[in-house]
Amino acid sequence: MSERKTITPAHRYRNNDKLVGIGNMFWNMSEEHGVAGIVGDLNDGVLRTADGHEFVNFTVCSYLDLDTHPKVIDGAVASLRRFGVLDHCIPRTRVQTPVLLELEDSLGELFGAEVVTAISTAAASTGLLPLISSGHLGNGVRPLMVFDKNAHVSLANAKPACADETEVVTSRHHDLDFLEDMCRTYERVCYVVDGSDSLGGYAPVRELAELQDKYNMMVFYDDSHSLSAYGERGIGYVRSHSPALDQRTVTVATLSKGFGAGGTAILIDGYPKETRRIIERFAGPLGYSQKMNAAAVGAAMASAEIHRTEELTELQERLYANIALFDSLLATEQAGSTYPIRVVPMSDETVIEAAQRVFAAGFYVSPVFFPIVARGTAGLRAMLRAGQTEEQIRQLCAVLVEAGARPAAARPEPVAP
Repeated sequence: MSERKTITPAHRYRNNDKLVGIGNMFWNMSEEHGVAGIVGDLNDGVLRTADGHEFVNFTVCSYLDLDTHPKVIDGAVASLRRFGVLDHCIPRTRVQTPVLLELEDSLGELFGAEVVTAISTAAASTGLLPLISSGHLGNGVRPLMVFDKNAHVSLANAKPACADETEVVTSRHHDLDFLEDMCRTYERVCYVVDGSDSLGGYAPVRELAELQDKYNMMVFYDDSHSLSAYGERGIGYVRSHSPALDQRTVTVATLSKGFGAGGTAILIDGYPKETRRIIERFAGPLGYSQKMNAAAVGAAMASAEIHRTEELTELQERLYANIALFDSLLATEQAGSTYPIRVVPMSDETVIEAAQRVFAAGFYVSPVFFPIVARGTAGLRAMLRAGQTEEQIRQLCAVLVEAGARPAAARPEPVAP
């Protein structure tokens, strides 16, 4: 019998040996030290584990606490009662109830865009990016796909599928010079980037719009972390700042974080109705039978109504006040912005122990390490929310200082970029 062949991986777009080999060590340490895999019951904003330990979770993406808003919860229940089914499990291209159409009309008015819903941003990006790569979502030209080095894994995972349709490259984080060089070289370029990073900070939206105007560059944004938390009526950072809201810009944003519901909104501008049909039929998971269920839709409808009221502005102001308080107490690279995420620097050697110390004191901040962040840049990720109290924030920051965080030298004021 001939010798069997072994496979040598190409590692063109990912390297699981490296991801798992290094990252799993930190995950195992996190679990062993009790700061990952935690199970707790939630009651009045406090979590309680089976052994009775109580803690406040400072790593929750619901920046306005809308996920616990009575109107949002009532909206989910009412939607179930109204439509009489949790999930009419068939592709919407075949048969659908009016539930998604009503939500998309409401979100379209709220965000000033054509809206297509999806079950998640990962599903949306997985389906849309290959269609952009083939020119079916765009101007018909297959673009060079430039993925930002720090693009969320839900975006980066689409690289192999995109590479079957066109060329794919990776750029340094927000490298505008590289993008312009690519725009001079290629007929069309599409830049794939987070509008709001999961580790803090915004994309250079205005500068990117200049490249869009100059070279007809396309930009695909994931703006999940700024939806609701930023902008008039919570339209997010990208739609608040980009002057290129037309066919050159596609944005996906989850309705599960600041919006407090579930599912995802795909925001497109200027496309004909036929393009929507292409998306619904050929954008991978968007054509499957799994879509936003009635409860998620009802919750999102209720949240959308809150976004149209002064209550949203009040919640945003409370969030910004909590961010400013945190920045007055601790030094981070994100200090001074309205962004609700702060990464408290630690070393790879101390980050797990520091997280354990904070947890023992009654607070949870997630330790982040490779591959979540670059090697040697570990830290504790804290997420500020509107519902956190001044006492909770002050106590957390005091514990973080004891665990090795650097106190703020002076009180910075949040400045909108």
